[in-house]
Amino acid sequence: MKFTRRDTMLMAGGVAALSALPIRALAAGEEEIAAFTGGAAIAEGGVTLTTPEIAENGNTVPVEVNAPGAVSIMVLALGNPNPGVCTFNFGPLAGAQYGSTRIRLSKTQMVTAIAKMADGSFAQASSEVKVTIGGCGG
Repeated sequence: MKFTRRDTMLMAGGVAALSALPIRALAAGEEEIAAFTGGAAIAEGGVTLTTPEIAENGNTVPVEVNAPGAVSIMVLALGNPNPGVCTFNFGPLAGAQYGSTRIRLSKTQMVTAIAKMADGSFAQASSEVKVTIGGCGG
């Protein structure tokens, strides 16, 4: 098979487009974080994130998050095509600032929870989940 210069350029463009896909997913996650925090600094600690260390099936991964004193908690899976998983909002009469759900993970990745505290500060916790069977088409 003989390649022309045009074929080579098309193949190089395709490879470049495919290699840019994960960067786009990370950029989408960073945009969601910036929208949630308004660009404020995020401290470590103050949030308890409970995830399994190994998830045999990425379709149903249990996640629990607890942040005493939080007004809102956002959960992200930055390796997913759509990184924003959910946001828990708590009113002034909430008994506890706790939420749990099951999420889909496409591959082994970090799950992050960012909490907006009542004083306007932000705190986060992250946990790596190793996925053996991907849940988002993988």
